[in-house]
Amino acid sequence: MNKVQVTIEEKHENERLDKVLPQYDDWSRSQVQIWIKEGNLEVNGKTVKGNYKCKAGDEVTINIPEPEVLDVVPENIPLDIVFEDSDVVVVNKPRGMVVHPAPGHPSGTLVNGLMYHIKDLSGINGVLRPGIVHRIDKDTSGLLMVAKNDKSHESLVEQLKAKTTLRKYFAIVHGVIEHDHATIDAPIGRDKKDRQRMAVTNENSRDAVTHFNVVERFKDFSFIECQLETGRTHQIRVHMHYIGHPVAGDPKYGPKKTLDIEGQALHAATLGFEHPTTGEFMQFEAPLPDEMTKLLDELKKRS
Repeated sequence: MNKVQVTIEEKHENERLDKVLPQYDDWSRSQVQIWIKEGNLEVNGKTVKGNYKCKAGDEVTINIPEPEVLDVVPENIPLDIVFEDSDVVVVNKPRGMVVHPAPGHPSGTLVNGLMYHIKDLSGINGVLRPGIVHRIDKDTSGLLMVAKNDKSHESLVEQLKAKTTLRKYFAIVHGVIEHDHATIDAPIGRDKKDRQRMAVTNENSRDAVTHFNVVERFKDFSFIECQLETGRTHQIRVHMHYIGHPVAGDPKYGPKKTLDIEGQALHAATLGFEHPTTGEFMQFEAPLPDEMTKLLDELKKRS
């Protein structure tokens, strides 16, 4: 059991506990309800009902059960390995592939494939995420860096924190963006209304900066290149939605009826970082997947 304690602030007076607690950490409302139902949550030393209304100063104790142990099995999944040496791997992940196992996705992930093809992976992120330094969404394609040992892992993580890595994406977004380039500087946190989404918010958020250039304009869409300064969950998808130009094929942040594509039209095309051992700056490019190339051809014809 992992014990977590939360003190309820005055602003949450008379609000339901299961709605308040997700604002303190990355918990869903349904998860909080399960903890209450199973008796793993106490307020001021006593168990409470699901409809408990908070009082300022309430001391909430959550005994979080150990997560389900998943057996990560190496799988002979074809991978597009762009670069590999004794420290680092760069892989071009296809659209539709989950990066690492989790409940609901125990197999068929990038990690399952990496464990089959690569002998050594760093262990800093535990058995479920060996070697994984950063992630891209299931339905985003493109480049990821993977660490083969802990020293390399720490170096790559520090570079991400220091914002010295180079990460550029191509995206097709709704609407015609009039200006040629811009910077979106807007903090991102969990959406209070929907815990499965992120949102631009000043509450429990982290700074997020995205730079973008318009590559080409079409009748109702724009083709853009984005450069990440930070790396928040769903950052490009959230920021483009925030300025009124959601990524095509992304029903979570944009219209459900959009271009004919499985998942968002978003591709991690450029990845650059300093090699953990040699110090050499290395840069890699991944061409647009065929699906996005065909979409761009269709948009040109429509225009």
